[in-house]
Amino acid sequence: MVNSIGSPTHTSASHADHQPVRFVHTFSEAGRLLPSASQWSSIELDFHLAPQSNTTYDSLPSQYSKSFDYELVITDKKWFKSFVYVSIFMLLVILAIVLLVRFLPNKHKHHGNSKNITLALNQALMFFDAQKSGNYPSSSPVKFRGSSGLQDGNTSNPPADLKGGFYDSGKNIKFSFPIAYTITLLSWTVIEYHDKYGSIATDLAGEIVAALSAASIVFKEDTGYSIKLIQSAEKLFEVATKNNTGHHHGTYTEVEDCGGEARMYYNSSGYQDELIWGGTWLFFATGNTSYLGYATGNFNAAEGEETASEQGVFYWNNKLTANAVLLTKLRYFHDLGYPYEVGLGSSSKKIDLLICSYLSHKIYNRTPGGLILLRPDHGEPLQFAATTSFLGKLYSDYLELLGRSGVNYILGDNPMKMSYMVGFGNKYPTNVHHRAASIPWDDQHYSCPEGDRWLHSKDPNPNILYGAMVAGPDKFDNFLDDRDKPWFTEPTIASNAGLVAALVALHDPPYRSSDSNDNNLGIDLNGIFENLQLVPPAT
Repeated sequence: MVNSIGSPTHTSASHADHQPVRFVHTFSEAGRLLPSASQWSSIELDFHLAPQSNTTYDSLPSQYSKSFDYELVITDKKWFKSFVYVSIFMLLVILAIVLLVRFLPNKHKHHGNSKNITLALNQALMFFDAQKSGNYPSSSPVKFRGSSGLQDGNTSNPPADLKGGFYDSGKNIKFSFPIAYTITLLSWTVIEYHDKYGSIATDLAGEIVAALSAASIVFKEDTGYSIKLIQSAEKLFEVATKNNTGHHHGTYTEVEDCGGEARMYYNSSGYQDELIWGGTWLFFATGNTSYLGYATGNFNAAEGEETASEQGVFYWNNKLTANAVLLTKLRYFHDLGYPYEVGLGSSSKKIDLLICSYLSHKIYNRTPGGLILLRPDHGEPLQFAATTSFLGKLYSDYLELLGRSGVNYILGDNPMKMSYMVGFGNKYPTNVHHRAASIPWDDQHYSCPEGDRWLHSKDPNPNILYGAMVAGPDKFDNFLDDRDKPWFTEPTIASNAGLVAALVALHDPPYRSSDSNDNNLGIDLNGIFENLQLVPPAT
């Protein structure tokens, strides 16, 4: 490359006869000197931006755009260095802005997701307000409900006061079995993640938790009440585990006077898992190792009783999987050794394999939209997906202390693009199979036959049952929002308990200062072990 007009050397501004133009740039392709208002140092810069053109200055112009080689002559190094420094600085600023823009959306998305989880959790808890029986509080946010069942138990012989409690689902029926499961599961979430409850609609959460009055660990500060709960639980456990000729082990639904019509809805398939479940929780509540001995000693028997269709499933009829998670935590953080290690080892092995199986598409089928199908032939897939999500997240937190989800599907990330929690998101079920939600709130009393006209109506429910998780889609992700099809649209307290558990586990923990020694998972590592004074077994 040469300077224009055949000049073999750098063109310099020192030629006085070229005034008033003091500086020039040479463009080898242009074939002429161009005046410049810039002051450059006498350093030649050759910008090879493209292959050099063979076209000379007297050639015909091409119809296509050309690339040029630039040869710049500059006269002042000081100004040039300043220019280089400023350019580098500007490039760094631009790079920083690009990186900031790149990562800010992720952070925003994270907080948005956390905000959605908080809203979903508040609404899921609100559903339990809609299920209350007995004297209904006027302060409740669910305004289409009122007092009900005030004579419950009066007609029994002898009469009993059975007011209160929770209706199971859309029907005005109370079942002891799922209520006990619901109370235990929700209480477990308070024990493990009580810090997270601090950041939820505190009065509502407090009212709901106060109503779930079976977990003495939750109410440990109310010593008198906690003791009464433990004493009642111990007496009941003693009767349930008694082994003599006058006592028969079995399920409550085997006995007509006990199970009655409940077996049509909640038929128990076995009792061993409930007994070790009760023994495990009594151990955590009292520290009495005889209860732990019962739980670990009978764990294998409970496994043998577990039906093939329920393996790996945690719900009102099968507590074995959740029990294994509890015993695994004990083994990880408070291993007691002999004589419990066999049962504890079986539990942790079961959970290790189970969590891996949840992730495998070969073991459990999924809908095309990604919803895990733990019991594909039994309907209500969402309640099983919710408890699976809870156990998976809880176990993950355990492992993180040592060293995503079905919930997203439930909240709208599914092929139907519908939130299966009523009131959450822009699209959700409006024909929920629920008596109170489907009958207008007009201060009129309607008998059951009179209520059928709303059951079969095609109009949306007049009352929004906020927070209710419906039964869910079929195994092909199809969902019919039909009040007359409860296998799609009916919510239950047991299902919602699993949803609350999963939402609490996934909820962001409260803010902790950087110098805090607490973990940042929101899980209480030691709370469940507070009562473990290792009381020796009674002799």
